[in-house]
Amino acid sequence: MSSKTELIRRGLCGLSMAALLAGCTALPVNAKKAARADEPTLEAALGYYQGLARMTQAELGRERSILVAVPQTPYTQIRMAMLLGHPRVQQDLNRGLALLDSVLKSSDPAAVPFQPLARQVADNYLERVKLENQLDRQAQQLKDSQRKASELQDKLDSLADIERTLTPRQRSVKPEGSKR
Repeated sequence: MSSKTELIRRGLCGLSMAALLAGCTALPVNAKKAARADEPTLEAALGYYQGLARMTQAELGRERSILVAVPQTPYTQIRMAMLLGHPRVQQDLNRGLALLDSVLKSSDPAAVPFQPLARQVADNYLERVKLENQLDRQAQQLKDSQRKASELQDKLDSLADIERTLTPRQRSVKPEGSKR
């Protein structure tokens, strides 16, 4: 790189740092500390859920590997349940529900702040499971209806074939004077 490009980059970096520091001094003294992603707080869990939408497929896969490897705390279980229910991963709502259920039934003091969130997410997953079951039933009914319609069409075609092979009958002519 040229020295001019390096000077511009350093200048921009310095301006960024100055703006960041100026922004920090404008915060009120009693402002809440920003939650870090690794802090086991409710705010961090909600931030994690929002962050899942911005992750790529590969990042979601890495995240799953990480969550499996770390100790299973209530915070980790909530995050794993959120990941298992995310639309862009291979969903496993039943496993997610099991994790949420363990948080809900836990008497661990660390689980208490996460229990309302776990209840909400579990309710959402239960509704999704119910809707998926309904869709499966409707899909099966549609297949059955299509099969029956196909069978009926085959029978109609067979009857039409039989009708074509029959020799036409002669109509009997009635004498003019006869009555029925």
